[in-house]
Amino acid sequence: MTKNKKVVIVTGASSGIGFNLARTLLAKGYRVVMNSSNKERLEKAYADLGQPEDAVIVVGDIGKAETGKKLVAAAIEAFGRVDALINNAGIFEPRPFLEVDEAHLDKFLSIGLKGTYFATQAAIPELKKQGGGHVINIGTTLLDHALGGLPITAPMAAKGAIRAITAQLAAEFSKDNIRVNSVAPGIIRTPMHTKDGVDNADSMAGLHLLGRVGETKDIASAVLYLLESDFVTGIELRVDGGYAAGHTLS
Repeated sequence: MTKNKKVVIVTGASSGIGFNLARTLLAKGYRVVMNSSNKERLEKAYADLGQPEDAVIVVGDIGKAETGKKLVAAAIEAFGRVDALINNAGIFEPRPFLEVDEAHLDKFLSIGLKGTYFATQAAIPELKKQGGGHVINIGTTLLDHALGGLPITAPMAAKGAIRAITAQLAAEFSKDNIRVNSVAPGIIRTPMHTKDGVDNADSMAGLHLLGRVGETKDIASAVLYLLESDFVTGIELRVDGGYAAGHTLS
């Protein structure tokens, strides 16, 4: 193996956006540490990629601080370095605000906020050793343009917190040449929609000025841009087909 290949940790990598991120990064010559809490799905994702020697898998609940440490340790053991962390893991489940109980809210805060917080806390010391690097958080454009028919205060609470810490971390670690940014997707075609009762993602195409829903490749392209940019930090890059900018009158 080439020793100077850059190493990226991707959480929530067993399906959807995270899986395509892993696939795209490998195709671009990166090494990837793939994480998911679901062992079966993660092993299948790894097999679907052809069990590449430039990837390793780590099963673990990202909401636990120890998992972030395991991901970094696996990267060091397998590849000797960490150059970037992509905090992609998340869940999405509508529930009316007045029906949200403590357990439901905790689920989103654990995977979304705590997962992002503690995985980043584990990765940054290694990024400092490398003389810099990247943290990229996957947020959502729904923070800027809410939908009244979609009751999602619990997931939005976690995503809003991730937006806040993105800016703060960008400021706090700029002196270490660590760039911290986020990508805010619009409606993206992933298996998550089916689990949430949306059988046809294309039914939401009209919410976007470009008249289509996003694909996982659109998010991968944005992440690659940020990974290869040395003078961009503290931003939220909307990849939403114009969703937050406005709507087309029909």
